[in-house]
Amino acid sequence: MTDSESTSSSGADDAAPGTRLEARRVIAAPADRVFTVLCDPDGHVAIDSSGMLQSAEGSTVTASGDRFVVHMDRESLGDYDLGRYDVTVIITRFVPGEEIAWTIDGQIKPPIGHTYGYRLTQLGSGTADGGGGGGSAGDLDGPLTEVVSYYDWSDAHPKWRDSGILPVLDASALKATLGILERAVRRGYVRG
Repeated sequence: MTDSESTSSSGADDAAPGTRLEARRVIAAPADRVFTVLCDPDGHVAIDSSGMLQSAEGSTVTASGDRFVVHMDRESLGDYDLGRYDVTVIITRFVPGEEIAWTIDGQIKPPIGHTYGYRLTQLGSGTADGGGGGGSAGDLDGPLTEVVSYYDWSDAHPKWRDSGILPVLDASALKATLGILERAVRRGYVRG
């Protein structure tokens, strides 16, 4: 298990400079198993490192345009007193086993317009830690997947993009979520 540095990426995937964060991690699991967690609304709740996602309702995602509801509580961030609220996750990119991305629609109008997503690259088989430790060799042998978590606000509505509230999370939150994602892939997670 290796984490690469959390990075602020300028211009990645046509994002405006300074409007995109990324974090990477190699996970000792096949890409399809990782992708399964990312397509499950309960998976989103299970891997959230911010503590804002409380529960979710909806079906497993299978295509762009799919939606599900997430029950939120922003108190964990301690920045804006929004109380408990719901957002609708709208899938904007869906490439099975390779990429999933979404935006949200909630009580804030106009919608913020930021995008969250994951890109997966199957690396083959080997040892995920590259010899650097971090687990028993038996735990790390097998299929490896590089997972990139990204947060992009280049297409955010100008009202929000220029307000100073973005980014909502920092790269360390993306990196932490990747660690929780690996645990969920390997050990499972609570559903419902």
